[in-house]
Amino acid sequence: MNDIQKHILAERALAAARRCVAGRYVGAAFTYVAGSIMRGESTAFSDIDLVVVFPSLERAWRESFTADGFPVEAFVHDPQTLAHYLYQDADSGYPIMVNMVVTGSILGPDIDSARVIQTRAARMLAAGPKPLAGADYDLLRYQVTDLADDLRGTRPPEEIAAIAALLYQKLADLILLGRSAWAGRGKWAPRLMREFDAQLATEFDAAFRLAAAGDGARFLALADRELALHGGRYFEGYRQDAPLEARRLE
Repeated sequence: MNDIQKHILAERALAAARRCVAGRYVGAAFTYVAGSIMRGESTAFSDIDLVVVFPSLERAWRESFTADGFPVEAFVHDPQTLAHYLYQDADSGYPIMVNMVVTGSILGPDIDSARVIQTRAARMLAAGPKPLAGADYDLLRYQVTDLADDLRGTRPPEEIAAIAALLYQKLADLILLGRSAWAGRGKWAPRLMREFDAQLATEFDAAFRLAAAGDGARFLALADRELALHGGRYFEGYRQDAPLEARRLE
């Protein structure tokens, strides 16, 4: 798909979003229209992301449907519920909703309020994630250590591939969050790694491809190198307490 075709598709998607909001979300104050189609990065299966904001709601929700031939993922909020999820995303290190708001095209009557929230979200994005610390940091280091140790032994290729698949997300998180960069799930992990450090992303991808084919040596070496930046393997002394309510009386 060339640039002109991508532009035409984005215009079609925006028009479909406008009709969808007008018919399905009557009374919405404003909407952010986001996603890969709007960024000009679509595939044949890309969807439209809508963040629909009403003046007030009893509760937020999300829903999926098709509109004018486009798959749509809609996240329906009022300003308070949207703020909750923006800050929750920022705290988690995965700014999914934040990115949708920052990159979204604005529809609706209350454009000024939409821009205020968009500016606030852009500041959150620019500030970067909170430093790795506490229980979440300990758990991530432990998980990378545990999965890396599973790669040390002699195993069938299919087991190495399965371990590498689990290690991929955890190691990507440690690499990015450990360098004060935002992390991403699924397809966003390699994208954000490329944006942060193209050479490291290439090394990560090559090592993972070998591991997926049954040779985990380079992926293990990469995990060990990252763990070394955080004090080395973390196994001895790790503890995770269960919730007090985690019991069942028979």
